[in-house]
Amino acid sequence: MRKPWRMGVAGAVLSALLLGGCGDPQSPPDEAPSAPDASPTTRQRAATASPGTPAAKPAPEVLYLGDSIATENQKVLGDLLKDELHARYTAVPYSGTTLCDYLEGTADRSLVPAADKAAALVRRLRPDYVVLQFWGNAWDYTPCMDGVTYGEDRAEYFSRYAAAAERLTDQIAGAGGTHRPTIVWVLQGPDPMTPDRVRRVNALYEKQAGASGDLVADAGKAVSPASGRYTWAQYLPCTAYERTHDGYCTQPDRGRTAVHHDKDLLHFCLAPTTSKPRPCPVRSPGVTRMAREITRAIAEARS
Repeated sequence: MRKPWRMGVAGAVLSALLLGGCGDPQSPPDEAPSAPDASPTTRQRAATASPGTPAAKPAPEVLYLGDSIATENQKVLGDLLKDELHARYTAVPYSGTTLCDYLEGTADRSLVPAADKAAALVRRLRPDYVVLQFWGNAWDYTPCMDGVTYGEDRAEYFSRYAAAAERLTDQIAGAGGTHRPTIVWVLQGPDPMTPDRVRRVNALYEKQAGASGDLVADAGKAVSPASGRYTWAQYLPCTAYERTHDGYCTQPDRGRTAVHHDKDLLHFCLAPTTSKPRPCPVRSPGVTRMAREITRAIAEARS
């Protein structure tokens, strides 16, 4: 029997956030949300394009999968993708998950039902991009990790995580067939409890993206101090965007903004966490920063 990972008071606080503050694992939806129709602006541009000019690229289909951070980010990211890329967008995140939860063949010990596995969604939606945002769940309540945690089994934790990343890539590619979607691996922000863990998880994402010809979106850098990519901070200097948009520079007199709530070291929503996972209901600079970087990475890949 595995011994529980003992992290002290600070660790217990974060564990409580993950188990309760982020909410219980998200209840499976009756069916995955359907992708919205292409924007009227996109259709009008296609109809009025001048003869002889290159045809505009069709609006991309984007599928967003992930854990509690993705659950919080999903609405802001969807709004940005629709506004800036006229994207058709579907988000199917589940709080508390890790990569193996989205693998087909794990439904009996997974927080994600069979209908919402990555490959099943790719076959149904035919996306151009699959965005994967996973903090790298290091705790022992994710069934498909079989009790392997960063705290006691670090070598096995990274080995299993790398294997899951490779299998998930293969399943997504196989499900896409001749329309193989591009995977966007989202790099995570600083981990205040185990800073080296998230550094290694990000390196794993970068290695997998390089091996399979996919993309990396360093959203975590956008919520890190300029002086240290893996240094955790609750407040960061306001960006130009935040200074010119109401409600984003939370302490304008000090030229800085909050990227974490006072009682949540991990998430980026500035509203208190609840027992039921939900999209972030308030303006939150950390959420917006990460969503803008994901949008930028997709836009750049299409240019």
